[in-house]
Amino acid sequence: MQEILVILNPAARSERAKKTWKKIERFPGCKLHTTAASGDARVAAERGVEAGFTTIVAAGGDGTVNEVVNGIAGSDVALGILPVGTMNVFAAELGLPGDLDEAWAIIRAGRTRKVDLVRANSRYFVQLAGVGLDAQVVQETSWNFKKNFGPLSYVISAAQIAARKPPRLLVEADGIEREGSFVLIGNGRYYGGPVAFFKDARIDDGKLDVLIFKNLGYLDIARYLTNIFMGKHTGLADVEYFQTKKATVRSEEDVPVEVDGEAVMRLPVTFRISSRKLRVVVPVTPEA
Repeated sequence: MQEILVILNPAARSERAKKTWKKIERFPGCKLHTTAASGDARVAAERGVEAGFTTIVAAGGDGTVNEVVNGIAGSDVALGILPVGTMNVFAAELGLPGDLDEAWAIIRAGRTRKVDLVRANSRYFVQLAGVGLDAQVVQETSWNFKKNFGPLSYVISAAQIAARKPPRLLVEADGIEREGSFVLIGNGRYYGGPVAFFKDARIDDGKLDVLIFKNLGYLDIARYLTNIFMGKHTGLADVEYFQTKKATVRSEEDVPVEVDGEAVMRLPVTFRISSRKLRVVVPVTPEA
């Protein structure tokens, strides 16, 4: 069997980095490449495509997956995932196990399916994007803050941001212009964990799922979250949910955009979807 290129972000779960590194290194058929800085995973994936690897694995969280996807986009190389990061939303979408041995067995089995590939301007992503609140949270939550407070760090940052006046976002899709304070774009169902923000989403349906939240005060956020966990948020009067193939978001203000958990650009942004353009390795009986 041909060697499989594994691109590891050793910063993912840094306390366990050495142990994870050694474990992956011993996997049969694995050619391991470790990254040293942001952008390294994309370059390594591009070189892997040129070298003729047929499967390239992202070993890390959603940020590592995103970089590898941007390196293999446009090729027929299959994406494998070893979910060793702090956030593994796309792995959950695919029904991949958290256990490394089980995940590697799935990669070695080589069963693939084609899923949609989404672009935010020229940046590809596979799971989700956010404009406004969550991008600001990602942007303003430092590594040290995350290390000290864990998931609570994001809640603290969100509370601080919610105290500010929200931006006015204009979303244009299918000839209709809508307005909101916070926008989420989904390819799959999940956002931030196994909670279905985008209830009608399928990763191979050729459609973007768009959520527009109109208000962003403390009570509004609490109300949105309560209804999201109950699966009732799309019925709220100040939430719009629709599907489209293309959406443009703009604002007169300077607003950040995140894709797959990484703040990578500012508005304006146009989201486009390419149906079933990415091959991913999945379990024999996928849950997605």
